Amino acid sequence: MTAAFAPLDPACYRDLVKRALVEDLGGGDVTTNALVGQNDRAIGVFIAKSSCTVAGLAVAVEAFSQLDPAARATWRFHDGDGCSRDAVLGQVEGRARALLSGERTALNFLQHLTGIATMARKFVQAAGGTITILDTRKTTPTLRQLEKYAVRAGGATNHRMGLDDGVLIKDNHIRVAGGIRRAVDQVRAFGATRPVEVEVETLEQVDEALDAKADILLLDNMTPELIREAVRRSRGRAKTEISGGVTLERIPELAATGADYVSSGALTHSAPAADISFEIEPA
Repeated sequence: MTAAFAPLDPACYRDLVKRALVEDLGGGDVTTNALVGQNDRAIGVFIAKSSCTVAGLAVAVEAFSQLDPAARATWRFHDGDGCSRDAVLGQVEGRARALLSGERTALNFLQHLTGIATMARKFVQAAGGTITILDTRKTTPTLRQLEKYAVRAGGATNHRMGLDDGVLIKDNHIRVAGGIRRAVDQVRAFGATRPVEVEVETLEQVDEALDAKADILLLDNMTPELIREAVRRSRGRAKTEISGGVTLERIPELAATGADYVSSGALTHSAPAADISFEIEPA
């Protein structure tokens, strides 16, 4: 599980931005090309239209840089910063055609990632430091690196980046393997060195997973009462993660159960896009 927050490697988004521009531009921006000269210059200003936690600034600038390598950005805020309504995030200066043609692509990335970071920050604040907020693999195909980065920008923690990033024995695995004990034993016999997490839905499964010496129990769709009992039984033997039906409103109640982690796909699949505008003027 990853909590560290560091700048994104441009290799994570350069090709994504390129493909997004190709999708949007098609054969060329007929409106901009008709109205603006090749050498005309402009300045575009990013403005937050509501309070948010910023993420994706470098990705947004990449959209302009691919159209005008000389485009330059200056920022008043950075990824991970909270900002209030009407705050000026920063500006980009370059060829007017690049700013006009790249605007939608830049905003699509910036609004989406800032929306995720904002949602993650709300979850973390609701937890009050008593439980670790985790994301899931419920991400937009091809955007996982960016979306999980935005989760970190909001102060939450990444769960698995992919299937090679940890052992999580879920209900379908258990059925295929023939039970929790057999599944855990087979994973360890395979040579897995990472902590073994097992999904459980009942207290009987909690006991079975503990007897199999699972490292983490994923408490799936349990009531708060069952969660508290599962946490009691697991104390000193395994860590516990709450999952299933997790919403922002439920975080304080779930945090009070004593579990170590709570994971929510809503951080990435249900975060509304942030309201950010890009206002352009001639340089």
